[in-house]
Amino acid sequence: MLVCGVDDAGRGSVIGPLVIAGISIEHKKIKYLSEIGVKDSKQLTPLSREKLYKKIISLVENYYVAKIPPMTIDKTVSKNGLNQLEAKYMAKVIRQLKPEFTYVDSCDVNPKRFGLHISKLAPIGKIHSSHHADSKYPVVSAASIIAKVNRDKVLARLRKTHHGIGSGYPSDSKTMEFIKTWVSKNGTTPIFVRKSWKPVKILLGIT
Repeated sequence: MLVCGVDDAGRGSVIGPLVIAGISIEHKKIKYLSEIGVKDSKQLTPLSREKLYKKIISLVENYYVAKIPPMTIDKTVSKNGLNQLEAKYMAKVIRQLKPEFTYVDSCDVNPKRFGLHISKLAPIGKIHSSHHADSKYPVVSAASIIAKVNRDKVLARLRKTHHGIGSGYPSDSKTMEFIKTWVSKNGTTPIFVRKSWKPVKILLGIT
């Protein structure tokens, strides 16, 4: 049986894309994910994630990564539809991988509702949606690593030409100082910054 895990990276970030990733693997091989040290990407160092990324790719049947740019996120947030956007892209990943069973990490307060929404968009096999799936199921942990490494690569490319962007999260004073300086010089934000996030709206004078 082909089993899939789907997770995101960068949902709360103010800089860069929201990345959705999925892996598909034969059920009998899932145990090997735990054996190689796969766990929630947030519990791993960047170097550990990089090493595991290569091992995961060689072990799984297939994987797929989708990146949602800030402009798309901003349009959706203005309509209070971020959860729906994430469900749409998770469904896209599932349609690509065509598993018989999928575990997804729910961003909705109601995981069952989130799972049903994805099922309607991707009527392929069964879907189990739950909170903290990235720490419960190795297949979702593996997907979280794939998503995180791909997002980190985007941030690394940005840092080569834009110094001082920090972690990319609004809680990072370095990140917010970078955006504040950019706005003061240019009157708006760069294309890789999410304008719909409240701290950025405050800098832009948007209420």
